[in-house]
Amino acid sequence: MLDVVLVLAFVLIGRGSHGENVIGGALTTFWPFAVGLVIGWVACLAWRRPMALWPTGVVVWAATLVLGMALRVVSGQGIAAPFVVVAAVVLAVFLIGWRAIALAVRALRRH
Repeated sequence: MLDVVLVLAFVLIGRGSHGENVIGGALTTFWPFAVGLVIGWVACLAWRRPMALWPTGVVVWAATLVLGMALRVVSGQGIAAPFVVVAAVVLAVFLIGWRAIALAVRALRRH
């Protein structure tokens, strides 16, 4: 669930930073990444180890990015190289980052 919220946050922040209608077009921007996210979850059986950096975090991030971009192209939304780079970094920070923080907190609590 947190992954969905973070991908939606990525979309809303991005739309807002470009002066676009944040809410009005959010679904159009969100759905390709959401589909990639779900496929990533299924591909790595994310529900078994949702906080794992590998493979869960990395596979979910890669699928969200690659499939999200591919679906944007197929649906006529287009992509640009700077957008791909920014999306890769932000989605990595969001989708892998929360897992790294959660694992670090868990390790600190053990000690």
